[in-house]
Amino acid sequence: MGQAEADIHSAVWDGATGRQAANRLQRLANDLVLVPVRLAQQRGYLRRWSGDVGADATSIPVLARPDSDRSGTASVEITAGWHYRGGSSEGIFGCSATLLVAAHSRTSEQAAKGRRAPSYPQLCLGLTLDTPTVRTGENAVAVLAQLAELRTPTGTCAADRAYTGCSPEKFQVPTRRLGFRLALDYKAADRGIQGSWQGAVLIDGSLACPQIPNVLAQATHGMDDKTFRQRLDELKPVIAERLPYFLKLKQNADARGTVRLQCPAAGPSPSVNCPRRERLRPAGPSTSGPPQTVVRLADRRSRASHPAARPTVQLPDGEWIDPPRKDELPAVCGASAISVPADAAGDLKTAKFRQDSHYLSLAWEQIYKPIRSHNEGLNGRLKGAELNIG
Repeated sequence: MGQAEADIHSAVWDGATGRQAANRLQRLANDLVLVPVRLAQQRGYLRRWSGDVGADATSIPVLARPDSDRSGTASVEITAGWHYRGGSSEGIFGCSATLLVAAHSRTSEQAAKGRRAPSYPQLCLGLTLDTPTVRTGENAVAVLAQLAELRTPTGTCAADRAYTGCSPEKFQVPTRRLGFRLALDYKAADRGIQGSWQGAVLIDGSLACPQIPNVLAQATHGMDDKTFRQRLDELKPVIAERLPYFLKLKQNADARGTVRLQCPAAGPSPSVNCPRRERLRPAGPSTSGPPQTVVRLADRRSRASHPAARPTVQLPDGEWIDPPRKDELPAVCGASAISVPADAAGDLKTAKFRQDSHYLSLAWEQIYKPIRSHNEGLNGRLKGAELNIG
């Protein structure tokens, strides 16, 4: 059709009336998708599913031709656009389907004990169809919210970089408030130090001690994706070295998605030694009598709990000579714990990049990769020759 006529239709579609109609249509379509989910839930088929979901947007080609600048015509599919896969320069003209899939993660403990993956149907838990790169986060939240109405369990929601790049109020914040934890991936420019919250440094999605060595904090910064993939094995030991510096979870998320985190030197099982923490909040003796001077070297747990087995936080030279007051130091150092709300915004938006597993760690890989593989499996089945939802 002519470009002028297409502009009129597009304006109506993107207006308030058009969006209300589109939202009703999306909800109706998703209600149909949720029918087998309701049946599976009623019959107990989902009792072993822990609530992990994968969110992904996949291309759905259309038969109509795209817009043509040469002839000045527009596609009759006014809601279609160009969908580009991550890292690809060749687009597909059509719509983007936002899909949720029932998934699970696999921990090293399960693998070591030879436990099989939980048995449940790998169902599609939600579907929306929209213009590519438009309302990416909102569409995922819409299907997650409709799924929550079924009172299904909430686990980890894993999503790729397209969702990490969303404005936090469009995806990350509402997803947390629905009760889901997040497992995310980052673009090259977003790795390393990302922001801060109450003095703690946000590094690859995790809040860390403000005195973490810079070589550890910026270990993933400054590499393009190709170099990053090639050097990933070299980075693994460095990634492991910075794990003790990350803040520890003290209290899980509440109904508003707020978590409580504490200094890594605090609590009965500290992961670092910190002279600053010992000065500000000295710990009393855990037991009566003289201090324990014998270390049972044959006992792995005893060795791991000894201070010599933990890294020691290095303080600025001036702090040893003239210790600053508590109110002059980062809040995380003097408080028993800090609250991190779902909509926290630090230097570079903590709410946008924060996730619940330490990026590239073994735990993150055992959560993120299996869930993402579930998404790819669902995409393959839905777009295969037998079904072909396009």
